[in-house]
Amino acid sequence: MKDARPQYASRLEFVQIGDIAQLGVFDKAIDDVDAVIHTASPLRYDTTDSERELVLPAINGVKSILSAASKPGSKVTRLVLTSSFAAVVDISKTPGPEFTYTASHWNPITYEEAIAPGVDPVVAYRGSKKYAELEAWNFVEREKPGFDLVTLCPPMVFGPMVHPVNKVSGINESNSTLWAVATGADPLPPARVPAWIDVRDLAEAHVQALLTPEAGGRRYIPASPEPYSYELAADIIKDNFEWARGRVTTNYQSRKSSPTYRLDGDTVSRELGLEYRSFRGAVVDFVKQVSEDIEGR
Repeated sequence: MKDARPQYASRLEFVQIGDIAQLGVFDKAIDDVDAVIHTASPLRYDTTDSERELVLPAINGVKSILSAASKPGSKVTRLVLTSSFAAVVDISKTPGPEFTYTASHWNPITYEEAIAPGVDPVVAYRGSKKYAELEAWNFVEREKPGFDLVTLCPPMVFGPMVHPVNKVSGINESNSTLWAVATGADPLPPARVPAWIDVRDLAEAHVQALLTPEAGGRRYIPASPEPYSYELAADIIKDNFEWARGRVTTNYQSRKSSPTYRLDGDTVSRELGLEYRSFRGAVVDFVKQVSEDIEGR
């Protein structure tokens, strides 16, 4: 990690912990820390026990960091939690473009639905994000700790990676779909949700949520106002990378996506001063990084 950002190496400190699902693992890790951004949560699609492998680790990870941040003598004054649009969206409904999801909306999934035997891991993940975020809000309401809480609920996240990735299999879930498009996925995958954000904008949203006093107690949905699709990504990749022109799928020209619901990304922009990057920029910067730095193309 220090090699990846040498200009900050002398200012970075690391504490290696155990399983985030184990309560107490953060207790010593955040000594003398005055603010926390908690981003970690499990996401995998090969689960055999959704409650044990997805839901409880997400909830317990939040419990653990909340407990550490509120222990006697803690200096933490703000905790920023990465939730997800999965904790917001009602997947059973298909509203039209007149409908906008805001921070007041919650996924209606029940705990029982999220942990049901044989449940789709995607459904279990939605439940894990909802109940982990609820744990945080309920803790703050119940315990009245010395810190306030901000949660961010982003949709799909695309863009270049700053953490070290040495092989394609190490690419994160959202970006791996973009790379599949670049290398000839056929057919193109459907978009799970109709909204996205550049990872650099999401990182900035976390920083501003930490530094903006008025953000305390707020829930946000950071999301670009620009629509996206994997068809559009394919066209962008072909336009910008000669090596991809013979690989990107081309049998989608007649497919048109219908207008769908919107997300309230304006509140984040207005209250945290966020300016959204373009989808073209996110795709080009990511594909350039993978093709040149990881695959050495």
